[in-house]
Amino acid sequence: MSSETSHPSPTRRTALLASLSLLALRPTQALAASKHTSTAKPAPSSDVLPRSDAVPGGVARLNLGPAGTRPTALLDDVPLLVLGDTKQWTALVGIALSTEPGPASIAVRQEGGGQRQLDFTVAPKLYPVQKLKVAASKVDLSDDDEARFERERAHMATVLATFSEPLSLASNLRMAAPVPGRRSSSFGLRRIFNGQPRSPHTGMDIAAPAGTPVLAPLPGRIIDTGNYFFGGNTVCMDHGGGLLTMVGHLSAIHVQVGDMVQTGDRVASVGATGRVTGPHLHWGVVLNRKMVDPALFLEA
Repeated sequence: MSSETSHPSPTRRTALLASLSLLALRPTQALAASKHTSTAKPAPSSDVLPRSDAVPGGVARLNLGPAGTRPTALLDDVPLLVLGDTKQWTALVGIALSTEPGPASIAVRQEGGGQRQLDFTVAPKLYPVQKLKVAASKVDLSDDDEARFERERAHMATVLATFSEPLSLASNLRMAAPVPGRRSSSFGLRRIFNGQPRSPHTGMDIAAPAGTPVLAPLPGRIIDTGNYFFGGNTVCMDHGGGLLTMVGHLSAIHVQVGDMVQTGDRVASVGATGRVTGPHLHWGVVLNRKMVDPALFLEA
């Protein structure tokens, strides 16, 4: 089971993303008033993480070329994570699961003023379907539970809009899995709860016993902790440049907002809070406010 948001009333809304996520935005198909347009060349190396996989729920690595200072790149006016050095800068573009395959583009602000458009293509990807049985109260929400969910969604929108300076100029963002274990449910699964279609799974579930230490996957800062209707006890970490991670369904939280953590620091313990069928960890990765596949940041 995961902590993705499930809509309580499909006749009034379509499926939502994760209970801790924003509603994903579709990439703009064209950027108005751009002075220059070019087609992006994906970063070729398969050894650098995250791996480039320009599909819904994936990450596009786009070469921006050399520049004396870090360029500013945007998708739908949302700033992107740009890493590298003066010889070669790379924009990492998180692609929402709801994105239609086809042409997309980002805007790159140039030194000395001006803006150019960089085009790329989102390829199709078919994700599998999973059927699950959970408590009826976690699918068909009461008025009070729905009101709580809406408050939590609005709060999470502000959390996931966090954008700080990248913590490193390196181009390799290799993450350590927060807990060891079998991936019990992978990113992108289309979920059907009690026979009712819901939003796709926007994280990775890792099977682990209750109480297992949950570790920070990268250096970062704790930006949110709390108990959420679907996600249960949750911790959100900011790794800089719009790259965030979150862990949910926790039995205990061992950090506070504002704490700085290093890779491997304990932040929480595995549990079974929120909408779950048993103890496990839900791990989500956010890039430019889009939920993306955590597997792209792990060694294959």
